[in-house]
Amino acid sequence: MAETFRAMVIDEADGKAKGAFRDLSLADLPDHGVLVEVTYSTVNYKDGLAVTGKGRIARRLPMVAGLDLAGTVVESADPAFRPGDEVIVNGWGLSETEWGGYARYARLKPEWLTRRPEGFTLEQTMAIGTAGYTAALAVRALEDWGRIGKGGGEVLVTGAAGGVGSVAIALLARRGYTVTAATGRPETHDYLAELGATGFVARAALAEKGGPLQKERWAGAVDSVGSTTLANVLAQTVRDGAVAACGLAGGADLPATVMPHILRGVALLGIDSVMARHDKRDAAWAMLDESLDRGLLARMTRTEPLSRIAELAEEIVAGRIRGRVVIDIAS
Repeated sequence: MAETFRAMVIDEADGKAKGAFRDLSLADLPDHGVLVEVTYSTVNYKDGLAVTGKGRIARRLPMVAGLDLAGTVVESADPAFRPGDEVIVNGWGLSETEWGGYARYARLKPEWLTRRPEGFTLEQTMAIGTAGYTAALAVRALEDWGRIGKGGGEVLVTGAAGGVGSVAIALLARRGYTVTAATGRPETHDYLAELGATGFVARAALAEKGGPLQKERWAGAVDSVGSTTLANVLAQTVRDGAVAACGLAGGADLPATVMPHILRGVALLGIDSVMARHDKRDAAWAMLDESLDRGLLARMTRTEPLSRIAELAEEIVAGRIRGRVVIDIAS
């Protein structure tokens, strides 16, 4: 193993927490029970906020960024994992309270580890990443609620061209639902149609303040935007429908009323991908294995070197990244 290795570390600079490359050694790593050589990570919106300093994601400093990782066990104090095991980690506070995946090596608690799902390579698991795994949690929550049905109405996906949105559309379409994509980028319509969207809504139409109860349209929705967009989606959801909320790209506020909930029985389903139980994680990965077309996954994904992470962080925060980006940690 190399004596030192490069990592993207969030630390205080000019009064603001932001990322910069730094050389670390194994001795610098936290004292957790499993040492993993990281092969791949990915870029999520929260990663962009953390690295650019445009959002305070890290709750303690210094902090290795990257809330996803995939790699191979090198050493383990836990008998459940042995050297050579391929594992992934999504969430569990990585890049927030625990050192994350933008480094060649990571020491991790064994309870955070998920064995590589058999249907995917390590690179594919990071093409999916927290964004795609969150999309699967959201789709499963809608199906468990029971209101959406194949051919039984439109299912809306907001933030459609992003990572969560792209995978949500691909999953929903493959599972037989009629999918409408909300996006502010008309140039992505062909891409979204390839994933399975059959209708489109302009992002601006959902971003304007609307009434507490609007014309019923959506049997269900996956929302990664929040704020006024989520309020409008709730107001437009049909009786006994549900919205799975899993992001706040448009803001953490919710300028809404209780009227959709108490007059139409609309459910707001919160999706927690960070601390989700392992049974929920396993069910999400099983859905991805069953319903995510590998060809579509490849077409929505590109692989970039860790050396470009600062530029990529700026791009995802500015809304210029389409689909998914895998980070090759060794390059």
